[in-house]
Amino acid sequence: MKKMTCRQLGGACDVVFSAETFDQIAELSKKHGMEMYQQKDAAHLEAMQKMQSLMKDPNAMKSWMEEKKKEFDALPHS
Repeated sequence: MKKMTCRQLGGACDVVFSAETFDQIAELSKKHGMEMYQQKDAAHLEAMQKMQSLMKDPNAMKSWMEEKKKEFDALPHS
């Protein structure tokens, strides 16, 4: 298992996600983001706006995802 926080994954808080793969941890982060969106959490809404801007450029989004995957891969197993 590897751990990353919401903030490490582009979010706005220190909630910790644990997963075996980057895809799993990305899915947990996405689910958390949806919950925060429904709660209209201001900090998370701001983080989502930044991500939406990034998504407008497919190359920028791809680079961002590759960087986060490398960060995940470099983490120790717990």
